[in-house]
Amino acid sequence: MLPPHWRTLHEVDAFVTLTLAILLLFIGKGLMRRHGWLRRFNIPEAVVGGMLCAGVVGALYYLLDVRVNFALGARDMLLLYFFAAIGLGTDVRTLREGGKPLVVLLALASGFMLLQNGLGMGVAAAFGMDPRAGLMAGSISLTGGVGTTLAWMPHFTETLGIAEAGELGLAANMVGMVAACLIGGPMAAWLMKRHRIAPSGAADVEVGMRYQDEPGARLDYQGVLMALLWLNLALMLGNGINALAELAGLKLPGFVGCLMAGIALRGLGQWLSPNGERFWDWRSMRLGVALIGDVCLGLFLTMALMGLQLWVLEPVLVFMATAMALQVLLAVLFTAFVVFRCMGRDYEAAVICSGFGGIALGSTATAIANMSAIVRTYGAAPRAFIVVPLVCGFFIDLINALVIGVLAR
Repeated sequence: MLPPHWRTLHEVDAFVTLTLAILLLFIGKGLMRRHGWLRRFNIPEAVVGGMLCAGVVGALYYLLDVRVNFALGARDMLLLYFFAAIGLGTDVRTLREGGKPLVVLLALASGFMLLQNGLGMGVAAAFGMDPRAGLMAGSISLTGGVGTTLAWMPHFTETLGIAEAGELGLAANMVGMVAACLIGGPMAAWLMKRHRIAPSGAADVEVGMRYQDEPGARLDYQGVLMALLWLNLALMLGNGINALAELAGLKLPGFVGCLMAGIALRGLGQWLSPNGERFWDWRSMRLGVALIGDVCLGLFLTMALMGLQLWVLEPVLVFMATAMALQVLLAVLFTAFVVFRCMGRDYEAAVICSGFGGIALGSTATAIANMSAIVRTYGAAPRAFIVVPLVCGFFIDLINALVIGVLAR
């Protein structure tokens, strides 16, 4: 056992946390290369390193009575850069192609959200709890994520008198995010094998690509510097979009504005410089934008998972185990037998299914990480990278707020 003065809360500062996240991402990549079963299941590299850290932190707590907290302030900024990169990488002309699939996926996600809440409330009632507590193991924490959970926590604890609502919601979000990371890749691989779907083979993967594997890929100083300039402009414009939305009474996740700003700036740049002049030289900065976005996604997901505090699950362990096992099963069945069929039963549909776990159980970042793992192996899926972020990063939050407002009275 450690001396008594060590059995305390240990804070890891932001710089060390970020450095550790980089190291864990390298460890995850190394383990992926060494162990073929990780590659076969398309587990994101960041998940491997992040969960390894979460396991070590959990062991320190349970075995040595030491609690470690990481300063995760940089995590949210990394997410903003990633979605700005997604936006800049999206040609506005391709948004028309996402029209019908976008509507269909939004309808599916909305219907699933109602099933999710019904299941959570039913399990809570079976355990003798206030049925509304089941919403914290439903769309609040799973579809909505940490931000939605924290936003609704005061209403549940102070207005509805559900004292354990906070711990329940955060625990459900932790379990859901891990489950979403673990089921996405295997789900897509199973669907492709079962339905004999051929990979796209397309090499034009601008986000989530393996740069070292792209023939003729070249990063240069000017291209990376220009990429940073436009990403920063997208973040600035995104903050303005979010501020305007808030003035209009609409509360959006921070990354939604950055995604919209990136798309708008890409369209503006192509309009002002159609031949790729210095003002907007997409050929020069394309790889820089993709590289920065890929690194930011990997570090964000690593930091999100390394910050998990597994001991939060203890007060609601039995209820959580039951509710989340059923929620994950529901998500798997709905994805395999409803989402895949409705989205076209093709390669793009399989990639969308790999990301649907992020919509239903985790977060937008886990959805994109799952899809990135698939396209790295099997080829580009541009439609999936348009419709999934828009559904789980923008539209579904609006519908979720309305649903929660009705059910949590």
